[in-house]
Amino acid sequence: MSFRLGLNRVHEFSVFALMMVFVFAVFFSEIDFTYKIGIAALVFSIIFLTSIAGQVLKQQEEARQR
Repeated sequence: MSFRLGLNRVHEFSVFALMMVFVFAVFFSEIDFTYKIGIAALVFSIIFLTSIAGQVLKQQEEARQR
C-alpha cells in the first residue's frame, strides 16, 4: 500500500486552504495592516516548511528503496 498519492493530495489541499486563509485575511477583513503582513508571513512560512518536509520524506523513501 502506497501513501505517496495521499500525502501529495493532503499537501496540495493544505496549501490551497492556507492560500484561501491568506486571501480572506488580506482582502476581505478589516484588520490592521501589520496583522495582515504577519498572517501573510505565517502562511508562506508554513507552506515553505511543509514543502521542505515533503521533499525530505520523499528523499528518505528513495534512500530506503536503494
